[in-house]
Amino acid sequence: MASFFDHEDESSWYFGAISRQEAQEVLMAEKEGGVFLVRDSASCVGDYVLCVKEDSKVSHYIINKMQQNDQTRYRIGDQFFKNLPDLLSFYKLHYLDTTHLIRPASKKIERVIAKFDFESKEKDDLSFKKGDILTIIFKEEEQWWRAKDKNGKEGSIPVPYVQRIDESQSPIEPSRPGSGGALGATPEATKRNQMQRKLPAKARVKQVRVPNAYDDTALKLEIGDIIIVTKTNINGQWEGELNGKIGYFPFTHVEFLDEENES
Repeated sequence: MASFFDHEDESSWYFGAISRQEAQEVLMAEKEGGVFLVRDSASCVGDYVLCVKEDSKVSHYIINKMQQNDQTRYRIGDQFFKNLPDLLSFYKLHYLDTTHLIRPASKKIERVIAKFDFESKEKDDLSFKKGDILTIIFKEEEQWWRAKDKNGKEGSIPVPYVQRIDESQSPIEPSRPGSGGALGATPEATKRNQMQRKLPAKARVKQVRVPNAYDDTALKLEIGDIIIVTKTNINGQWEGELNGKIGYFPFTHVEFLDEENES
């Protein structure tokens, strides 16, 4: 029997950077086999995983993103496709192991409330004000999620600036600056702590950041890079020096080195 979900509707089946465990929980909550989602691979950056409920288990099929003769191809098993929608369309009619694809998993609406103002510095980021309610579209990175505001505008938001809303309860009032919160140290608290740290100071990059090609003020970050932080700003964009270049970077992508462990 053919399936009739829209394989071109990426927002319906792409769940972003959710974990294997999260995918398991989403799909095991579904009643029928053939329900699926696509997530980012945690072990191979750039690859994807097709997660499918089959019988009483969830199968995870790796999708390798490959370059062939200057063209991008997506490989699953011994099959090659020019894009992900084509791959999903193929498995509407063809079995993976015990089932073909029936429909995307139901997405739980997840909303967050802004604890602080955030002014975007890159065109792909989303500005918001303290108290704004945002809807999460998918989780691009650990510290940056894709969201939309009440006007439908989309962009990336820094996770430490927002707090999840429990839909079964009343919306939580955003934390006062410096009062802490469920997601750890607040930007204000971070700023206060850094005021006590003598700058410049060394920090290690913990998350890759590829800036817009047209933004020559942003630093390209690779995991393990050691950056000299020269200035911290409450808007989350810090200034520092890396490989002889001075520029800006998101504070969520680095962690200060302890003075006794800077090697």
